[in-house]
Amino acid sequence: MNGYTDDPHKREAAKRRGFSFRLNIFFFSTFLLFCILIIRLAVLQFVEGPDYAAEKARLTNGKYTIPPIRGNIYDASGKEIAYSTSMLSLYYQVQTGIDAKQGQAFAEKLYDVFERFGDPEYRMELDEIIKQLDLNYRMNNASTPRRIKSGLTKEEIAYFSENRDQFPGIDIMEDSIRHYDTDTIAVQLVGYLKKYKGVKESVERYKDSDKAVDARDVYQDIEDVGMDGLEYMYQDVLRGRNGLKEYPIDARGHIVGPMETTSPEKGNNLHLTIHREVQLRTEEAIMNHLEKLRTSSRRQERAQHAKSGLAVAMEVKTGKIVAMASMPDYDPNVWQGGSISSDDFRDIEYVYLNGAIRQVYANYQDPDERAKHPSSLVPLGSTMKPLTVLIGLNEKLFGPGTTYNDRGVFYFGREGTHRTSIQNAGRRAYGAMDGARAIEKSSNTFMAEMIGNRLNARDGSKGVELWDRYMKQFGLGELTGSGLPGESKGVVDYFHEAETASSQSALIRASFGQQGRYTALQLAQYTATLASRGQRMKPQFVEKITDSDGNVVQDFEPEVLNTIDIPDAYWNIIERGMSKVNSQGFEGVDYTYLRKTGTSEQQVAGKKVENAVFIAYAPAKDPVLAVAVVVPEGGSGGYGAAPIARQIFDAYDDYYGLSGVPKLQQQTGQETGQTEQ
Repeated sequence: MNGYTDDPHKREAAKRRGFSFRLNIFFFSTFLLFCILIIRLAVLQFVEGPDYAAEKARLTNGKYTIPPIRGNIYDASGKEIAYSTSMLSLYYQVQTGIDAKQGQAFAEKLYDVFERFGDPEYRMELDEIIKQLDLNYRMNNASTPRRIKSGLTKEEIAYFSENRDQFPGIDIMEDSIRHYDTDTIAVQLVGYLKKYKGVKESVERYKDSDKAVDARDVYQDIEDVGMDGLEYMYQDVLRGRNGLKEYPIDARGHIVGPMETTSPEKGNNLHLTIHREVQLRTEEAIMNHLEKLRTSSRRQERAQHAKSGLAVAMEVKTGKIVAMASMPDYDPNVWQGGSISSDDFRDIEYVYLNGAIRQVYANYQDPDERAKHPSSLVPLGSTMKPLTVLIGLNEKLFGPGTTYNDRGVFYFGREGTHRTSIQNAGRRAYGAMDGARAIEKSSNTFMAEMIGNRLNARDGSKGVELWDRYMKQFGLGELTGSGLPGESKGVVDYFHEAETASSQSALIRASFGQQGRYTALQLAQYTATLASRGQRMKPQFVEKITDSDGNVVQDFEPEVLNTIDIPDAYWNIIERGMSKVNSQGFEGVDYTYLRKTGTSEQQVAGKKVENAVFIAYAPAKDPVLAVAVVVPEGGSGGYGAAPIARQIFDAYDDYYGLSGVPKLQQQTGQETGQTEQ
């Protein structure tokens, strides 16, 4: 052992020096930490302070969005067709792992609360609650909240608020509920709504609508949006704007000041050109006549497969659509809540779309059976013949005084296997005729030989292009200009026939109403163009838009799409022919009318079917209303469609007056001893 380590005094001195050194290190480290802390505090206060202050201000402003109330839709007489009410609704978000037994128990708990505290007007059965919970995802995906019940009472709200822990997944939200007239007024034209959350990824129009710059314009997942018809077409007009609740909150999320509320703006209202009573009588006429056709004992009237009917009534001078029916229809309240079950959708799958503007098939559940029947797009048949005669006259293919000998059949094509015959119905031979008589007797041979064949002989393939230009000027094979979503241009076949067969075949077959299939709306526009002697009007469904206070926001004026210049002498000829066409159902009318029937033949699944088509306008002089009716597989137009048109004219006469004064008003005046001024 050395002396240093053995000396106790030296050992003690060494310990004191070591302790003093460590103590100095501690004090120096503490001083250094305090310096760093002071510098950091200075940086926080003077350098980073403004940024944190701004962040604090941003975090202390809470917002809650109040959904808007959708605008109403009224008919031409001011009656509600679709309207919205604001209510508090109970929503449910499906919980992970819940099974059928747990779902049943949950539904029973909800049922008990609804029975004890609910309004009897909004009473729900247990099976309805289970259906709305949608635990099998038949109406919605897993992430979409289910609306269980609307119109909650204060007692229901209080109970659920106090016992939220017993009902995991529930939420109470302010909701806008859409109601539709249960009399089903033009339901396919009006359209329906679905939840925004379910369509924002699949419908182009709604993509990113929840990312608007202004919070009042941001779409919310639970709100309903238009999906078809006028509800979709005028979505931006009807929607309105969100309301906002804004309140200051502290760093812990507590509200520390008064709430400021900006009320939601109700959407604007649509006032339609559709008249409720005329529309209802149109729908009733179609359904009653379909039943008559299927059960009639008269051979010429019986049409056992007549399951659907379409009709459009259009004012000649304004383009206003006063009735548009695609029957059978359905109750659009089935969409209430923005969703629909697979069973309910199966029931309406072939009736919820508007067959008056697009291709829709009859309601056959068996797809093989459905394929054996025509859609709502049918050839015009003989209703094409007034236009065919106009084209022949205007193109100088024959003259007003030209006489044709109708032998009942016309042949074209090369001798032998390519020889083709065109025949009149029943191969009737009508003898000498001019253009007017050809329309009256519905002569296929006149149209084929005097117009189709002569146009081909003169122009060849260019004749097909000329024909197409005339068709489009009258609205056939062209969009009507309505703007309705999903509207079809129709199906044009004469170009294909010219390529695969010959221009001669295309023009001859087109001349008597084949080689093209069109919508009922196109047929109505075509009829109105005939009635106005060549002025094609834009179909108008909305007369005006008003705000929630009734102020007019926008008026709609008649719009002429194009005008066809044809000499009056030629119009006189077709009108003379249309005045003599035989049709059923117009016996005893006290107004004049011009008309054309059509038996539209079509090959479907290898067999020939006959569709009933009818067009008419009234009065004959200075026409007011044009009507088109189509009954797929309805047989002849005179029996299968004309009686429906009669009911539409009568309804319009009652409420508007073909003479300018409503007939019901005249009758009321007579009954009370009043005279019309």
